[in-house]
Amino acid sequence: MELSFLQSIISLTISILLIVLLTTRYKIHAFFALIIACFTIGIGINMPVVEIIETIKSGFGNIIGGLGLIIVFGTALGVLLEHTGATKVLANAVLRITKQKKAPRAMNIIGYIVGLPIFCDSGYIVLSSLNNDLARKTGIAVVIMATSLGAGLFAVHCLVPPHPGVAAATESLSADFGQVVLYGMVIAIPSAYSGFLWARYAGRKFLETPNVRSETKQKPSSSTQRLPSLGLSTIPIAVPIVLIGTRSFLVYDINSPWLLKFLYTLGAPEIALGIGVLLAMVGKKTWKNESFSYLLDQTIEKAGNILLIIGAGGAFGALIAQADIAQHLAEYGFVKKMGIFFPFLIAAILKTAQGSSSVAIITAATMTVPLLNSLGLDTEIGKVFTVLALGAGSMMISHANDSYFWIISRFSGVGMKAMIRVFSISTFVMGLVAISVIYILYSINTL
Repeated sequence: MELSFLQSIISLTISILLIVLLTTRYKIHAFFALIIACFTIGIGINMPVVEIIETIKSGFGNIIGGLGLIIVFGTALGVLLEHTGATKVLANAVLRITKQKKAPRAMNIIGYIVGLPIFCDSGYIVLSSLNNDLARKTGIAVVIMATSLGAGLFAVHCLVPPHPGVAAATESLSADFGQVVLYGMVIAIPSAYSGFLWARYAGRKFLETPNVRSETKQKPSSSTQRLPSLGLSTIPIAVPIVLIGTRSFLVYDINSPWLLKFLYTLGAPEIALGIGVLLAMVGKKTWKNESFSYLLDQTIEKAGNILLIIGAGGAFGALIAQADIAQHLAEYGFVKKMGIFFPFLIAAILKTAQGSSSVAIITAATMTVPLLNSLGLDTEIGKVFTVLALGAGSMMISHANDSYFWIISRFSGVGMKAMIRVFSISTFVMGLVAISVIYILYSINTL
């Protein structure tokens, strides 16, 4: 039976509002919210329950099959770099170059570098003590320091795989992983820097000192911990990026030389990240079985939570595909004219409404996939920049419904008023800068 556009769009709207309501008001885990939304849209478009369940299983399995190892290895890399102290080494190296008087800019750069392998919330927690100490020593308003660091971490979290949201979108759109990584790293630079510039402009009137009694306690760090060298701290991040980036420029076929085949194999995201994990282990000379086992358990716990959300997002996308919304929207001329701005706008609306960047980009990606042809983005480079547009949209706007917002507030001691005026608006600025750069680069690539 052919569905009317009204029936399809009402079912989709109700399911999205349900995700927002369940995750924000009732604090239900995003996995369960997405699964409930799957049944909502399925029932709304007259699918039998058995068929809904089969579609959920298919969508869930497809996305997990494509992303499972990437997310696990990416998570493991971040956990190991944090444990070995490599993140502190990288932070101190940047500070030696920039000096304390330019501490906010330094923290922005540090956030960008450390954020490549580590999730933004974990990265902020790891670096918060350094950030607060610098605020005290320099007399710079802590909201400037906090927003500068937070912006650096957040930009790469939203734009560069293997972070879960953008990685899931890359898989859903079948975009080139290496090109998304390389372009994402480039676009994240002006985006992160714009967050720092806004922080420096808007944060001068807020002179709070860091609140050392944060609500969330950190594990005490050992002052006797032997930190790895700068080289050993950098290599686990640099090598996977170089391998993945190189692979995207290689043309591979059965008659290729063995060296090209070898490099192409090493550049597979799963293998490159696995190599990064092995290199990160070198940063600590001796390992105790108990501590190593604990880190592996921590990796699985973090990755498992992420994979459940991503899998449920894939299931939701599979149900959306059954609603034939793309076929109906393609008939409207204004949608075709929006091009790269359509995925950006959808992701931005979802992010602002429900708070999670990962949920926003995954949900928006599933809505965008069937529209790629109508939007004029159904090319290899078009898919890459569609993923990046989704990432830019998932930045804006971080406010009180976003857990990252509260992590920054609690670990820096910044009040609600300052967070809204400085950090929240900085994420809005970052998103606009990112989509502007994306539009320029996409236009150049399609000339």
